[in-house]
Amino acid sequence: MIRTFLIGLTLLTLAACETAKGAGRDIRKAGDAIEDVAGDIQRKF
Repeated sequence: MIRTFLIGLTLLTLAACETAKGAGRDIRKAGDAIEDVAGDIQRKF
């Protein structure tokens, strides 16, 4: 029973890590897009 619990906990931890990593990539892409738009606006002025 304890072994099953530990395996489940390990799998959840790994899944959470991958989710955080994916969220970090998404946030970085959004930041890059905002930078591009800001650069375009600055060039127009």
